[in-house]
Amino acid sequence: MSGLAGWMAVRLETQRGRLLLWAPVLLACGIGAYFGLAEEPWIAGWAGLVVLGFAVDRLLPSPWCLLPRAGAVVALGLVIAALRAQAVAGPVLEYRFYGPVEGRIVAIDRSASDAVRLTLDRVILGDMPFADTPERVRLSLHGQQGFIAPEPGMVVITTAHLSPPAGPVEPGGYDFRRAAWFDQLGAVGYTRVPVLMLWPPEGGAKLWLTRLRTRFAAAIIANMPESAGAFAAAIITGDRSAIPTEATEALRRSNLAHLLAISGLHMGLLTGGVFVMLRRFVLAAALISGRRLGGPDRQRKGAALAAVLAGAGYLVLSGGNVATERAFVMVAIMFGAVFAGTRAISLRAVAVAALLVLLRRPEELLGPGFQMSFAATVALVAGFERGRGVMQRAARWPWIVRWGGGVAASSLIAGLATAPVALAHFNMSAQYGLLANVLAVPVMGAVVMPGALVAGFGALFGAEALGLWVMAIGIDWILAVARVFAELPGAVRYVKAPAPVVLPLFAAGALWWLLWRGRLRHAGVLVVAGAVLIWAQTPRPLVLVSDTGGLIGWLGPEGRVLSKPRGDGFAADIWLENDGAPVPQELAAGRDELRRDGRRITLDMESGQRIVLVTRKQALAALDGGCGGADVLIANTVDPIPTRPCDRYDAARLWQTGALALFPGVEGVRVITARAMAGRRLWHNDQRDQ
Repeated sequence: MSGLAGWMAVRLETQRGRLLLWAPVLLACGIGAYFGLAEEPWIAGWAGLVVLGFAVDRLLPSPWCLLPRAGAVVALGLVIAALRAQAVAGPVLEYRFYGPVEGRIVAIDRSASDAVRLTLDRVILGDMPFADTPERVRLSLHGQQGFIAPEPGMVVITTAHLSPPAGPVEPGGYDFRRAAWFDQLGAVGYTRVPVLMLWPPEGGAKLWLTRLRTRFAAAIIANMPESAGAFAAAIITGDRSAIPTEATEALRRSNLAHLLAISGLHMGLLTGGVFVMLRRFVLAAALISGRRLGGPDRQRKGAALAAVLAGAGYLVLSGGNVATERAFVMVAIMFGAVFAGTRAISLRAVAVAALLVLLRRPEELLGPGFQMSFAATVALVAGFERGRGVMQRAARWPWIVRWGGGVAASSLIAGLATAPVALAHFNMSAQYGLLANVLAVPVMGAVVMPGALVAGFGALFGAEALGLWVMAIGIDWILAVARVFAELPGAVRYVKAPAPVVLPLFAAGALWWLLWRGRLRHAGVLVVAGAVLIWAQTPRPLVLVSDTGGLIGWLGPEGRVLSKPRGDGFAADIWLENDGAPVPQELAAGRDELRRDGRRITLDMESGQRIVLVTRKQALAALDGGCGGADVLIANTVDPIPTRPCDRYDAARLWQTGALALFPGVEGVRVITARAMAGRRLWHNDQRDQ
């Protein structure tokens, strides 16, 4: 074999030892392809491609068999995602509802506005037929409440406003409706009526654990200072509902919010602490008794088993989010290596963890939690593997230098790996994040988590106070560091939202550079550079329109100008964040760059096209069947006139299309709708399409 075919065969053969590492990448490609489709795929056809790929794999010689095998894994990812979407299918509310709501509490958290929020199952909505009733609804509690103390398993009643989960607030933006579909959340809303208990808490083991978690969190908060107690409850039970908004914002602005997520740091410290403590305990017991308590190998394996069991208990207690699941799989594999006598920390362990998470919940691929968790872990493990020589030389350095250097290096590596993800999802970068992490992460490992371990053991004997006191000291330091760096001038830098293709290109380029063997790996750097270039060149929409028609935003020379200072606040905030220039809605509306005439706003583009927004029936009627000279007419009410001599988007049409993005064009205004970008998917397949 010679020429191009021979060259390709050699390159493919060099990858054979890394097939396990490529498996989650290929599976993720298939899952990502499913979510990128414009309509639902034919599952049987794609399943046939999986079978065909593995069948052809057996017929082709090495290394060409790797190509159909890779294609089969990609197709398998698409099939798994499609089957998962079908498995969680349930009724979604198709209209706005106001009336009696009854249901069982399955989760309690807080909204962005800090309101208590209840998720209910076993839902009854007035006289709505059972077949049309959502499996779950989520309510934010406003007005006079406090008549009951909500608990998971409690059956409650109230009167509430409900609506379908909202789609993207701008075309191509975050699709909450898709996320709600996989959470089996068929309606969201709020109530200003007191929530009352109909039946006391009930339920099976899962709700019992949820109640235990809630009570455990409440006990921690009651025995610690307010902010420290809320932080401790978050890292032990996963319940963040009591953390003050001010503290959360400070942690975000200082790049310390990751300390709230129960991830590899927490799981590793807990299980590692259990492992070391048991080894020391057995050694001390042997010295005191003068008897040998098993050989070193048996002691090591027994401590490893206990550490895994402790990690499993932590996973259950904390609610089991993606980062915690990934961390548990990692430590289980690590301690499994203790039994097998092999290397504990490797990219293979990360690959197995990624495969398990994606096979169980493929939709997590799209979330920042999955992306940041695995980006940081892959980067740290790869850095650990490639930096063995440096670490061996550093063994002669003073321990304080090794410790500080290790913290700084790990913070830098993890920060660089997660920066593109954080920028893409949150449009912000903490400028002092590295220094804040150097000051806070060691305290988390040396004070907070050991304190949690002491408190956990002490709680068995009613002596948890010492551990909680130690935790409070460390947490107070972390929160103080967060507040100091969050308040510094220029603490946060904002960037505009990237095109949807940018983050996949970043990941593809970085993983190619990391996993491919040979000089061709450097092509990954070019892919990453291309992603940066596309991000920089991605234009923001000149005009955005909310799905209600009540808010319009024009991108002017000083930033986006909003049509009103209040109302449609969620859409306004997201638009301004995606522009990379978040300011209060009132300030954006105060920029006097729109022609306002009562309830009518006129926007004249430089290309000569005109957009008119009317916000009352009277203003719409005043147009006398015309468009007021507009190329595009937008109204937040239903237009009674069947046709007008322009492109019209009234409330009825916006209900079907969702939010709008408008761009000037040579042949007229180019309108992109959120529904067109989202496609005809399961989570968007309702009566709006009819």
